Formats: sequence, C-alpha cells, structure tokens
Amino acid sequence: MSESTSVRKMLVGLTFLSITCVAAVFGFIAAGWSVVDSIYMVVITIFGVGYGEVHPIDSTGLKVFTAFIIVAGCSSGIYVVGGFVQMVAEGEFYRALGARRMSQGIAQTSNHVIICGFGRVGRNLAEELKSLDQAFVCIDENPDRIAQAEELGYLVVTGNAGEEETLIKAGIHRAAYLATVLPEDAANVFITLTARELTQELQIIARGESESTQRKLVRSGANHVVMPEAIGAARIANMISCPTADALISDARQRTRLNSDLKALGLAIREVRVEGASAVAGGKISDLNLNDGGTLIVAILSTDGRIRRNPEASEAIHPGDILYVLSSQEQTLAVIRQVQAKRTELTYRGSRVRP
Repeated sequence: MSESTSVRKMLVGLTFLSITCVAAVFGFIAAGWSVVDSIYMVVITIFGVGYGEVHPIDSTGLKVFTAFIIVAGCSSGIYVVGGFVQMVAEGEFYRALGARRMSQGIAQTSNHVIICGFGRVGRNLAEELKSLDQAFVCIDENPDRIAQAEELGYLVVTGNAGEEETLIKAGIHRAAYLATVLPEDAANVFITLTARELTQELQIIARGESESTQRKLVRSGANHVVMPEAIGAARIANMISCPTADALISDARQRTRLNSDLKALGLAIREVRVEGASAVAGGKISDLNLNDGGTLIVAILSTDGRIRRNPEASEAIHPGDILYVLSSQEQTLAVIRQVQAKRTELTYRGSRVRP
C-alpha cells in the first residue's frame, strides 16, 4: 500500500469513531442522562478506562446499545492506530528500499564522474553531464540538497566527501573523474588528498578560489584546477575585447589584435579596396578565384557605410567597395592582384567597350 492509502485509512477510522461518539452521547441523553454524564460515559466506555457506570444500566436495550458502542468505538480506534503505524512503517520501508536501490545503482556504475558538492556549481555540472549522457554520482552532507538530487533522478551518496568511506560508497575505484566543486578551498584540498590516496588513476578536477590554493590543489594530486572567478573575468574581458563584425571593420586596433591571434595559424584579415577601374568592379564574388575555398570574404563595406556580412557567391562587387579577406598571405596577394587588375577596353567603330 502507498502512503496515501494509509492516510485514507486513518481518515475513515477517525470519521467512524467521531460518528460513534456523537451517536453514543445522544443515545445516553435519550435514556435520560445529563450531557456531562453522557460524554463521560462515552469516554470511559470507548477508551476502555472502565471507572464504573455513571448510572445503573438496567434495561436490556441500554445494555445492547452500550455493547454496540464499545465494539464500534474500539474497532474504529484500532483502525486509526493501525493506519498510523502502517504509514510510519511504510515510510521507513520505502526509505530503506530506496537506499538499497541507490546502492545497487552505484555498484553497477563504472567510468562515471563523482561530483563532490551539490551546490550551485555542482547542480550546473550535473545538468551538463546529464545532457551528455555521462553517468555521475553526487556527494553532499546537506539532506535538502541530497533530496533535490534524488528528485531529479541522480545517484547520490549522503556524507562527507573528505572521508574514505563516503568516496568508496560513490565507487571511486571504478570512477573515471572526480570533480570537487565545494566553495571552501580547504575542503577541496582535503577531498583531493583523500581521493588521490585511494587511487592514482583517477582524474581529479578541483575548484579553487585563489592562485595559492591552485598550487596546493596541484600538489595534493589534482590534475586540473578550475578557478570560476578567473574564468568569469576572462569571459567578460573577451566579450569586451572580442570584435563583432561591425567593430572588426570600424576599429583597426581590434582587427590588429585579432590578426595577432590568427598569425599563429598562418592567417590574417586584410582590406582590399575595389577601384572604379578594377576588372572585378561590377562583377560578383563568384568571379574571383578564391582557391577552392581557401580564401573567405568575411564582409564587404559599401561606399554608403553598409556592411554586408558573410556575403554569398552571387553578391555584387561595386566600385569603391572594401573587401575584408581572410586567408593566408599568399592567397590574399592573389586576390589583391585580381582586384587591382585594370579593365581592358577595346575600341570598336569609335566606341569603347569592355571585352
């Protein structure tokens, strides 16, 4: 039976017990007893105290009525108590059964990730691992956090991740990675030490808040140290310094900075202006020989200031346009030669025409 069935049983028993008590009181009042005497008689009769009858019960009908009250009251009371006991017992049973199933699930898991700490970072990490279909086990001392993890269907171990017994329960000898992401540096260092003592093959990724802690974590056995604040600052700086397409065109400093990064790959972004007499003016990008895709036109700046990003091969090239070419130096020079080539004009019966 479920817990809702036990509660329903208690409610049914309480309802029947209440009806029995009210009916008994009115029955004794009908026999000529006072209200107080009737209530007192019902209480000592149903709950089995048995101090003695308030008034002599001489008539057969009153005796039968009292016997019925005793049977009905005691039965409904036992029914209520039974439902309560069942509810408590079922709760303990299901908790024990859930713990057993959890242990079996962890025992059958291998090459998994152990997440030490189910706080903000731990929850986000668990969500990412779940989306990647990567098995993992969460460890935390906080019962509320463990309950949240269980509701999400995660494998969990309740306890201190710095204790060997807890890590063994999480299957550390079968795990591929351990990520200790607690907000306290000291706790992460201690967990790293404990985990490294248990196994040398495990890949340990630890969270750190300062450079000094980073060195301690590495000495303790961490393979990688992640510093969220430093990563966040770098990300913000990257958002500030990394150019958008518009900034890339309008800000020469950002273009220079990007070129310094591209230089390591043998690439660069260069401006190529299309003059009015250029052989490609009035044509299309497809007219250019871009070396089978080795060269990319990332944008075109028109004379009216309009920026055409990622232009298609059918995009027209107008006199005065500036092409932003991404390629190696040699390939870019080939594009420049095409753009700088002059139109060849022929005279036909006094008129100049393009070939």
